[in-house]
Amino acid sequence: MSPVGPPLRTALALAAARSAGRRGADLLRAAPPGGPRRWERTNHAGRSVTLLEGPAAALAVSAGVLAAAPPWRAAGAVAAVGAAAFGALDDLTERTGERDAGARGLRGHLAAARRGRLTTGGWKVLGIGATGLAAAALVERPRDRVAVLDAVVAGALVAGSANLLNLFDLRPGRAAKVAAVAAASLAAGPGAAAARPLAGAVAGACAAVLPDDLAGRSMLGDTGANALGAVLGVAALARWHRRGRVGALAAVVALTLASEKVSFSRVIEAQPLLRELDRLGRP
Repeated sequence: MSPVGPPLRTALALAAARSAGRRGADLLRAAPPGGPRRWERTNHAGRSVTLLEGPAAALAVSAGVLAAAPPWRAAGAVAAVGAAAFGALDDLTERTGERDAGARGLRGHLAAARRGRLTTGGWKVLGIGATGLAAAALVERPRDRVAVLDAVVAGALVAGSANLLNLFDLRPGRAAKVAAVAAASLAAGPGAAAARPLAGAVAGACAAVLPDDLAGRSMLGDTGANALGAVLGVAALARWHRRGRVGALAAVVALTLASEKVSFSRVIEAQPLLRELDRLGRP
C-alpha cells in the first residue's frame, strides 16, 4: 500500500495544478516568450486575446500529474508535455492562410498530406499520436500481440482526447468547462481511485485559467487544450480497462468525425440548457 493514499494525491494534484497555473500565468504575462504580440490572436468576436493561457494550463496540469501514483505519473507527464509541445508548434508556426485554404480539422490536414504538403496541424497530429503511444506504453508495457493492440487503443484514446478537447476551444471558457466536467465524471464512482489524481490535475488547471478565459482575455489554444485533453485520456486509461477504453475511444472518434459535418457551436446554441451552461460566467 502506498504511504500516500488516493484522496491525498488527488488533493495535492488539484492544489499543485491550481498554484502552478496561476503562478505560471503571472510569469508568462510579465515576460512572454518572443514578446506579447507573438501570442496575440483574434477570437470569434473579433477581439484580441492572448494564447499565453495555453502554456499556463500545460504547466499547471503537468505539475498536477506529478502527484499521481506510478505509472500514471509518468504517463500523464509524457502525455501533457508532448501534447503541449506539438500544440505550441501549431499555435506559433502555422503558415498564414493555411486555415483559409482549407487546412483545418482532421480532414483538412489529411487532405493536405495527400497532396504532398504536411501542415503544422499535420505535424501536430503525428506528434500527439506518437506521444500518446509513448504514454500508453508506460502503462501497458506491450510484450505480446494482445498487449500491443491494447497499447495502440490506449495511445489512440490519449491522442484522440487531446484533439477532441481542442475542438471545443471556440468560445470563452467552453473547452475548460468541458475538461472540468469530463474530469469530474472520470473521478466519480467505484474503481476511479487511480484516475482521481489525474482528474484533479485537470480540474486544478481549469480553475487556474477559467477566470481570464471566461472574461475573453485569453484562450487555451492548441497548447493548453491538447495538454488538458491528453491528460483526460490518461485518466480514462486509469479509470477503465479494455472494454471501457474501447467504448471511450469509439465515443471520441464518433464526436471527432461528427465535428467535420456538424458545428458544435450550433448544437450548443440550439439546446437551451447547453446554451446557458456554455454562457455561464461570461460577462
